[in-house]
Amino acid sequence: MTGNGEMVAAISAAVAGSEREHRLLLQSIVDTARVIFGAKASSIFLVNEEHGDLVFEAVSGEGEQVLVGRRFPATRGIAGWVLNARDALIVDDLSASTVFARDIAESTAYVPGGLMAVPLIHDDEALGVLEVLDPHPQARASIDELALLTLFASQASAALRIVQRNRYARRVLDGTGAEFGDLVSIVSTLASGSAGRRQAGLRLIGSLHELLVDNQS
Repeated sequence: MTGNGEMVAAISAAVAGSEREHRLLLQSIVDTARVIFGAKASSIFLVNEEHGDLVFEAVSGEGEQVLVGRRFPATRGIAGWVLNARDALIVDDLSASTVFARDIAESTAYVPGGLMAVPLIHDDEALGVLEVLDPHPQARASIDELALLTLFASQASAALRIVQRNRYARRVLDGTGAEFGDLVSIVSTLASGSAGRRQAGLRLIGSLHELLVDNQS
């Protein structure tokens, strides 16, 4: 019978694989947005659930080799404003913007002249922000930029939500999500129990799942 350690390792591997796939999707979104808008760079920020900061999750163009993983306060800059206002923002001249955090931009070694930003919202939860830096005027003139940004945002939001859930699952499996310790213990007990006990336990979990889903709908 598969040991508890092997079971947890298998689940962890599946979670990690799923996150890698969705991180690739996020990267493809920023790559495509940068090309379509003829921009110097494009990036996706995720709100970190532990410290509340915005973290560079995917970057295309300027800074893509060094910015992923860097964080800054979610209350500052254009990204912070868009996240908290839950509204898209297009700024053609950042030198005239009162919310642009130049010091944050300078710390990334690239200071844009203009940008477009849209919040990433999933199930009414603000997960992060998609930014397009210095889009080319000709590219912008030929498309409905807000409609296109919104389309990118819907794809990125779904992927970000899965990344968040996967990371939370990893913390639970690693023992850092203490509030779900009992759940991990139940799964381990079922894995090591008899076939009859496993079937009874799975039926009980199925009933609990149906109850929780019904209460959410």
